[in-house]
Formats: sequence, structure tokens, C-alpha cells
Amino acid sequence: MSDIHIRDIVQAALLVAGEPLTLERLGSLFEDAARPTREELLGALEDIGRACGDGPLELQRIEAAYRLQTRAEYAPWLNRLFAERPGRYSRAVLETLAIIAYRQPTTRGEIEAIRGVAVSSDIIKTLISREWIRQVGTKDVPGRPALYGTTRAFLENFNLTSLGELPPLSEVRMTNEEQGDHALIAVRQANGETSESEASESEASESETSESETSESETSESETSESETSESEADGSEQAL
Repeated sequence: MSDIHIRDIVQAALLVAGEPLTLERLGSLFEDAARPTREELLGALEDIGRACGDGPLELQRIEAAYRLQTRAEYAPWLNRLFAERPGRYSRAVLETLAIIAYRQPTTRGEIEAIRGVAVSSDIIKTLISREWIRQVGTKDVPGRPALYGTTRAFLENFNLTSLGELPPLSEVRMTNEEQGDHALIAVRQANGETSESEASESEASESETSESETSESETSESETSESETSESEADGSEQAL
């Protein structure tokens, strides 16, 4: 079987699969006698990736699987193809997801300790039904609480190759109370979802801090200047006497 034929079959499979395909799945498309080697499949994938060039499609690797997808910049037009708008999720849901992404595997109790509020069962059910998280085991402590971790669907939806592409939280200074918010912002930035209002609020806060410091500095200088003027006038009065 020629390399071109292998590439065409692989590309067609990636277009219609609707999910990332591993090398094993791609290999299973061929009869045993004509099954390409791992190297041949990787070569075909490289050819497909190069052929995409700067066009609307790109080859994305997600963990050990591959998929063909449209580039993010085409989303505003493609979204008009669908009558239903994507679901909106509450801040509590996104914060919980962010904490699981960074602290996995983690328990519901550990999430509550970070957020400082109870995590309802509905939040966990929402994330599981969305297939963003799953139970990966139980913690070896009394009560054996469930441990949660993210799924491949989480990586797909947030356009991540692996969890290693999440922005490192070590780059920001945070307390336990702040950790949920910082994790949320980091995950939303990874998916390009940080809102302009959040950015504006951050910039406004920094501006107010800067203006406050400037005002305090000017006030201090003014008081120092007035004090020096008073001392100078007092000295002049003593000399006149």
C-alpha cells in the first residue's frame, strides 16, 4: 500500500471520527495483511499536518490521540451554523473545575477547603455529565471519599495537548483563599475565555493603587514643604527680635 493511500485513509478517518483517534485505532482501519507500521502512520500524520499549512484546518494531538479540527480564529463564523448557544456555567462550576485540574486527584472536601464554601452535588454532577471530570479512585482515609480528575474531553474542549500546558500557578502569589480564583483565571486564559471586564477590573485596580500611592506621596511632600516653611518663618522672627 502506498504512503499516499495510507495518508488519505487516515485523513478521511480523522474527518469523520468526531473524536481523537490513537495510532492503534487508525491501524485497526486496515486489514491485517495491509496494516501499516507505527512509523508509517506517524509519517502519514506528519504529511497531513504539513498539508494543513495555514488553512482553516489543523492537526491537533491530545495525549496519545490525534484529531483534525478547525482553527480557533474561525469560531465566530462557524458558531452561526448551530442554533443552540453553548451552555453557560456558573463561577462555582468553573472554580471547581479549575481546582480539580490543578490539584488532581482531589476530593470534594479538599475542593471545599480551598474555595471556603460547600461544593454541591449538582456541581460535581454537572462536570461529570459534561465529561470534564471523572472519579479516578478513592482516598485511603476514613470514609474513603471519591477522588476526581480531568478527562480527555477536558483537554479537547480547552484545546490542550496535555495538562502540562496549563499555566503554572507557581507564577502567581496566592493564599488558600485566593487559589480557586487564580486557578479559574488560569484555566480560562488557557482557553482564551478571560473576559474583558475581568481584565478591565484588574487594570482599574492597579490604576487606583498607583493613584493612591501618588496622592499619598504628594500629600507627604506638601506637609514636609509646609513644615520647612514654618520653621524658616520662625527662625526669621527670632533673628528680627
